[in-house]
Amino acid sequence: MAERHEFDPPPPYSETVNSIPSEFFNGRTRLAGDGRIDIDLDSRLCKTLSRIIPDLKHPSGEPSSSIAGPSGQPWGSDLVPAYSEHAAQYFQSYSPQHEEVGPPVPPTLFPLTLNIVIQVVGSRGDVQPFIALGSELKKHGHRVRLATHNTFAKFVRDSGLEFFPIGGDPAELMAYMVRNPGLIPSMKSLRAGDVQSKRKMVAEMLEGCWRSCVEPEPQDPDWGNAHLRGKPFVADVIIANPPSFAHVHCAQALGVPVHLMFTMPWTSTRAFPHPLTNLKVAKGKAGKVKSGGVDPEVANYISYGVVEFMTWQGLGDVINKFRKSLDLEPIAASEGPLIAETLKIPFTYCWSPALVPKPIDWPSNIDVCGFFFRDPPDYTPPPNLAAFLKNGPLPVYIGFGSIVIDDLDRMTHTILEAVRSTGARALISRGWSSLGGGAENIEGDDIFYLGDCPHEWLFQNVAAVIHHGGAGTTACGLLNGRPTTIVPFFGDQPFWGNMVAAAGAGPEPIPQKTLNTNNLANAIQFCLTREAFDAAQGIAAKMRAESGVQAAVKSFHSHLPVRDMQCDILKGQPASWVHKGKGGVNVKLSKVAVGILVDHLRVDVKHLKLCPHERHKVNTIVTDTRRWDPITGTASAALGVGTGLVTATANIVARPIKVYRQRTLDHHGSETDMTRDMSLRDDVSSTASSRHKSSQVDDTLSSRRSQANSPSIRKSHTYIASSPSVSAATWPAAENGSQNGKGKAVAIHHNAGETGGAIALAAASGVGDFLKCYSRGFFVEIPLACAEGLREAPRLYGDEVKDHGPIKGWKSGGMVAGKNFLDGMTSGVTGMVMQPYHGGKEEGAVGAMKGVGKGMLGMTTKMGSAGLGLFAYSAQGAYKSLRNAARSDTRNAIVAARLVEGEYLVTVERGWEGRVPVVLHAFDTLKSGNMR
Repeated sequence: MAERHEFDPPPPYSETVNSIPSEFFNGRTRLAGDGRIDIDLDSRLCKTLSRIIPDLKHPSGEPSSSIAGPSGQPWGSDLVPAYSEHAAQYFQSYSPQHEEVGPPVPPTLFPLTLNIVIQVVGSRGDVQPFIALGSELKKHGHRVRLATHNTFAKFVRDSGLEFFPIGGDPAELMAYMVRNPGLIPSMKSLRAGDVQSKRKMVAEMLEGCWRSCVEPEPQDPDWGNAHLRGKPFVADVIIANPPSFAHVHCAQALGVPVHLMFTMPWTSTRAFPHPLTNLKVAKGKAGKVKSGGVDPEVANYISYGVVEFMTWQGLGDVINKFRKSLDLEPIAASEGPLIAETLKIPFTYCWSPALVPKPIDWPSNIDVCGFFFRDPPDYTPPPNLAAFLKNGPLPVYIGFGSIVIDDLDRMTHTILEAVRSTGARALISRGWSSLGGGAENIEGDDIFYLGDCPHEWLFQNVAAVIHHGGAGTTACGLLNGRPTTIVPFFGDQPFWGNMVAAAGAGPEPIPQKTLNTNNLANAIQFCLTREAFDAAQGIAAKMRAESGVQAAVKSFHSHLPVRDMQCDILKGQPASWVHKGKGGVNVKLSKVAVGILVDHLRVDVKHLKLCPHERHKVNTIVTDTRRWDPITGTASAALGVGTGLVTATANIVARPIKVYRQRTLDHHGSETDMTRDMSLRDDVSSTASSRHKSSQVDDTLSSRRSQANSPSIRKSHTYIASSPSVSAATWPAAENGSQNGKGKAVAIHHNAGETGGAIALAAASGVGDFLKCYSRGFFVEIPLACAEGLREAPRLYGDEVKDHGPIKGWKSGGMVAGKNFLDGMTSGVTGMVMQPYHGGKEEGAVGAMKGVGKGMLGMTTKMGSAGLGLFAYSAQGAYKSLRNAARSDTRNAIVAARLVEGEYLVTVERGWEGRVPVVLHAFDTLKSGNMR
């Protein structure tokens, strides 16, 4: 049945599907009707940004004037995304790596047994690929925990993976995305409070992601198998999709590697723009694309930064509050948006290189591995569906999955009219919106309304697929060689529509707001052509040669620093600790090794340090603000310090007022509660004839006392939790009614005293913040920004600047200060000679004169940085040492969690008894420095 495909001559394909409204190119940068971002490339900002984008030359030399897309089809269109006439030069040529392989080889165990947490935010379609990934990782010997929304608990656990709830509601997120398809929310959503609720949800998920890294398996009987409940877990590696947002920050706090994976482009490239943007370009002579002087490929590159900066504007403060809770310093707005690219975090993209090859300007830390497909489920179609498929030509599948459709009747009418006008048969998936309403499953011989059905089976039995453009649905359709029409609603869906069209496997995407009977009918006819079928079959043949999940696991393993992560004693275990032995010898120890050594009194916990140590860097994440020159660097630092001082000054007044208002509200609420309680007691004493009623009141009071002693209530009902005159011991007096007035008066008096103290404490905290901001700003941040700006200035004219390494404390600060002084003084002097020499060698006398100028500028900046850096870098190191000593809650929590897991592995899981003598002997030898 799956091989049947009939080709009827289609009617002339109208140009309406390929047409783009002229209004698209009018006006300035704006939010488009679909919520995506229109970026005006003629703006001053885009032109300025284009000058700082590094140039990239294609390996083959000059780009050809006639460039084809990945499939050989022309890109040709007025939009930049996949359509720039030079875009294909930025793609690597596709060559399947698995075409000649035989039967699949069973996976081998990885040299390290890792605790891996996979953090995923999104819909079921976002979670499903990571279930396939987690299952494959388990085959390599790892312990895998998938941390995602609570609603997917059963879905994850039924797949054999551990689950951890991070909060958040994917259905609510989906509804919000449908209402606000892009990055900028509508005014309606702003007025409805949607933005604030989503910010709270993000904060909840950030906290959930951190807990997923360090907390044991949940004890709730609904979550987890009995043998896993309460089992300790501390992550050795983090895998995440970008919308989870917590990944880099959790990895920095833990000191572990992090690896990102996603189904849509999230890394800057010249090949195509960010999927959430529309680039406005103009046509020049001979129809050549131009954009007011901004090269289209540079515009593509810029679009990623624009999207990231806009996202950071909405969530930057939420993320920095989360970082503060982890005892991490806040990230500057200039660093936060593109932090993953800056830190060169390993990134694996989960799409087929047959459809979208890896752009050549992506570095080696980025891989494109193929779609993640799960094993096809066993499925037997219901009799009416089997009969429908058997009684005619293969139908066209039409469905929009979990998309919420506003005008359901209009959409149903459009689909039915388009299908009937083409003479095709159709399987219409009802989806979340219930397309077709209350219609019967079968409407004549040509229409069948479909409920839940696995795409893996269904798409083998259709002629073409028409859907919303989710990455998973797109992949499944193309894997089965089915021509595809995409009707995008939001997000990355237009991107996949463009990619399918560029490959020739479908028409141009039809935005859902412009969908009508004519263009849908034209799209159906296009999908039923031999050309579309052949293009889809060609893509399918390449995709079948790929092993996306296996390739992703290989990519993940290849980016791990295995030798640096290994325990020096138990080579199959990752190191979590560093013990400093004699002669400064550092011994890397796993949780199991430390558990054994502590159990046998060979080490004291206070002599252990969390790995990575400075001499054993494992994916060390540093988030210091980068400076480009001394002027902007010093100015921005001064502006930041000034803003902080103004805020701190305002808080000296604002915080006491806020405390007073909160205490006043709490006092009135507490007084009302106490009056109600005493009234209940009086009623009890006057109506002692009813024991049942007395029992009810006692239960009420007991419940209230327990609530008063809970952490969430103590702050608002201080007089109950902490006042000795109104403690649990005073309840009998209140019951007798003899001390009612006195107890109430004492409570109110005590409350007033506490309020005054709280107000004074709030004012003092504001003064403390002011002094802290002043001292840090003028003694650390401003001198450091100036020194860094002077050090980086030679880059502006192409000179090389050495990296001084991270500063973690006073020791590294002093070392960096000395190293920078030596390098700055040396290179400043030698530059006065070498710069004119190299300039004269390349450009003659003119070059020599330029070299003299560069040498003088270099000597000024390098020596200036050398002198100022002696103070600035030392001050930064001292500040970080003081901060690390004062902020140790997170570090202590990690220490405790790792110790608990090590003890659990040794004493509960067992199996290590035979290795104890080996561990003890090896540790004694390594500690003495006799063996490495």
